Amino acid sequence: MHLQNAVALVTGANRGLGLAFAKGLLERGASKVYATAREPGPSTVPGIVPVRLDVTRPEQLEALVREAGDVTLLINNAGISQPAGLTHENVLTHARNEMETNYLGPLATSRAFAPILARNGGGAIINVLSVLSWHSFPGTSTYSASKAAAWAMTNGLRQELREQRTQVVALHVGFIDTDMARTVSAPKSNPTDVVRLTLEALEAGEEEVLADEVSRMVKRGLSTGGYLVAPGA
Repeated sequence: MHLQNAVALVTGANRGLGLAFAKGLLERGASKVYATAREPGPSTVPGIVPVRLDVTRPEQLEALVREAGDVTLLINNAGISQPAGLTHENVLTHARNEMETNYLGPLATSRAFAPILARNGGGAIINVLSVLSWHSFPGTSTYSASKAAAWAMTNGLRQELREQRTQVVALHVGFIDTDMARTVSAPKSNPTDVVRLTLEALEAGEEEVLADEVSRMVKRGLSTGGYLVAPGA
């Protein structure tokens, strides 16, 4: 997919990786970026259109579909992490929240915008996944489950939308230097670098992005029986 004059919609774009995607798209020639947030604020960046969307609220998604009928690229970036061990008293609540946002959210937005992408020539969908789609640490099991579900959905979506010429890209990355990982002491990727690699892969027609060495290492381990040891173990 070519980004020149593209019209993109990025969920969770008020900060972090989502905002980096919005800015990176404009730098590569996109004409407009709908930047969603649960509580959107005004944007000072020309070309960014702030819009309200909680991906767990169907009525908000329906309203956005009516407003954004010119979209040619959907980036499912919105996500949450509520770390808890599997024996934690609130783990089921956390698991439901993560599944609703990290799996059912991208599924709902992809389903809603697939017909729009088809009408506009096919376009593309990028799903922001994680190295934790393939692995988990103590305290991340429910988050990993939600991302694994999103990975499986992404693979299915790619097959189902191929006929309408929609490119579906899975982005896997470890820790990124954003608010979500602010308490993490492990090495973190720069959001701008992740965006650059992803958009380069999109324009090259690729379907998977391994944005850092830890993602590449874990992906290799899937076929060799290897596994990743938790930090400090």
